[in-house]
Amino acid sequence: MPIGPLHPTPGAAGALRPASAARITGGFWAARRRTNAEVSLPQGPGRLEAAGNLANLRAAADGTDTFTGDFPFQDSDVHKWLEAASWQLAETPELGDDVDKLTELLAAAQGADGYLQTYYQVAHPDRRWRELGWGHELYCAGHLIQAAVAHHRTTGRTELLGVAERFASHVDATFGPGKKIDGVCGHPGIETALVELYRETGERRWLDLATYFVDRRGHGLLDADVNLHLGKAYWQDHTPVRETTAVTGHAVRQLYLLAGVTDLAAETGDTQLRSLLERLWDGMVAGKTYLTGGLGARHEGESFGDPFELPPDRAYAETCAAIASVHWSWRMALLTGEAKYSDLVERTLFNGFLSGVGLDGETWLYVNPLQVREDYDGAHADDQSARRTPWFRCACCPPNVMRLLASLPHYMTSGDGEGLQVHQYASGTYTAGGGTLRVETGYPWDGRVVVTVEAVPDEPWALSLRVPSWCTDVAVEASWGEELSATVAGGSVGSGGSAGSGGWWRVRRRWAVGDAVTLRLGMAPRLTRPDPRVDAVRGCVAVELGPLVYCLEGVDQRAGVRIDDLVLSVDAPLTATHHADLLGGVTVVTAGGRRRSDGVCVPLTAVPYHVWANRGAGPMRVWLPHV
Repeated sequence: MPIGPLHPTPGAAGALRPASAARITGGFWAARRRTNAEVSLPQGPGRLEAAGNLANLRAAADGTDTFTGDFPFQDSDVHKWLEAASWQLAETPELGDDVDKLTELLAAAQGADGYLQTYYQVAHPDRRWRELGWGHELYCAGHLIQAAVAHHRTTGRTELLGVAERFASHVDATFGPGKKIDGVCGHPGIETALVELYRETGERRWLDLATYFVDRRGHGLLDADVNLHLGKAYWQDHTPVRETTAVTGHAVRQLYLLAGVTDLAAETGDTQLRSLLERLWDGMVAGKTYLTGGLGARHEGESFGDPFELPPDRAYAETCAAIASVHWSWRMALLTGEAKYSDLVERTLFNGFLSGVGLDGETWLYVNPLQVREDYDGAHADDQSARRTPWFRCACCPPNVMRLLASLPHYMTSGDGEGLQVHQYASGTYTAGGGTLRVETGYPWDGRVVVTVEAVPDEPWALSLRVPSWCTDVAVEASWGEELSATVAGGSVGSGGSAGSGGWWRVRRRWAVGDAVTLRLGMAPRLTRPDPRVDAVRGCVAVELGPLVYCLEGVDQRAGVRIDDLVLSVDAPLTATHHADLLGGVTVVTAGGRRRSDGVCVPLTAVPYHVWANRGAGPMRVWLPHV
């Protein structure tokens, strides 16, 4: 695949650079990406047609006044699908016809001045740029820019990039010191897009405009548009970015904003911003992140709660928030070189993100709770229902999932001046840091990862493999005859390698093509206890195996057994068994338990959290009371 969603300039301050070429060729993620390419993405244009998104673009092009849909940001779903399809074009060129048709439709809908948002072109032309809190005009512009960058990087063509640049020029002429409007968007997103447009085109004004939007947030510019019951923190408009002390408000807005701030910190070398971002990320992980990597504890405002306010049954954990978390953490990994950020990327990808799309590739979850009770009625069919649905009235999540899966190979590896780092384990080929590797693994079901050198400089070169924070049993073998071992705590591992330094196992040597390293990560199932400050799950445990969080589903338990009546016996053994014919092939964990109602011992069967709700509606639970 070509260069991915992030392409820092040569002068950027980041410790690491994304892979220059990446391809997932087999295994777990290849299967999920295949479903995305063969089912989800081809259905996208039809879904957008049925929901009225494409009719709105035609209305803008034709000059009619009929707008379809409940939200002013309907266009962003088109843009996200276009970005997803553009990344996928390198492997699935047959998507090109639909990409071209939508690109032509966007060009036809765009105003002569470059403006492009159908809600205000068709339904409310008198309100253009007057509803910054809810209007999402800059948010839609951001997604259009990201789609255009993806299309340009994949194809080299400029049609969509031209549409995006015309809209960006209109924004630049409208916003800023001494211009028509001094304001910010209620929904961040344009900040990351403008930085990437700067990286793609070399035009400094896009970086300056992104800086303006970051620096002006938190100065009360959204006051006239704020719902009083939500408060300024909902929009992250309560305090300037540089004075922020904690993640707060609408989770997706917050994380999109911080991803953009991270891009700015990288491109400008701003160490103050970097320190701020590190503090905010640490605080988020310590007290506001679910075990699944999910974010957003409150349905009201789709927002973060207070520290350690993490109710499992009322978790919002929007799929888009998981995607935004991956975006931010990956940027932090590149900026700092620290493996802890990729640990969270892994946890989120395998759990809180992947639960958002069904195994069929055509049913979705907007919210991702960690518990659904036996008597959950599910009667409301809105976006907050814990039931898979073919599409949403507010359809931000499905095309967002599509674009992350399509671009996923670029989140696996990075490089620097000394060598290549493997962040995530997926079978494929990756080029970074002056070398090319082939990775072969059955991860996450199997902890064996074989890394083979396919091209390497004729000089000492460093290979770094992330040692996941969950793993306490690690071994490394080398094909050149030396025995290598590693420990999470650190220490010598032979052949000049070291482990545990920032979460990396690293060896620097003069390599030859065909040299291989085998990493073995112990994959025994384990029980995890919550932080005692999380009141909602005190006295509970969760089952994990490797990077996977597990849950009980009612369909897997004995007839007549209610999940709400079960407790887990912590002294009973945990047994892992792979079932190739279940849920596309999963490892099941069995444990011992009891019914609270009568004390009768019963076996408990747990499946990976990311596959829950694929066999119909029913109860589910991650955190289990124990005896």
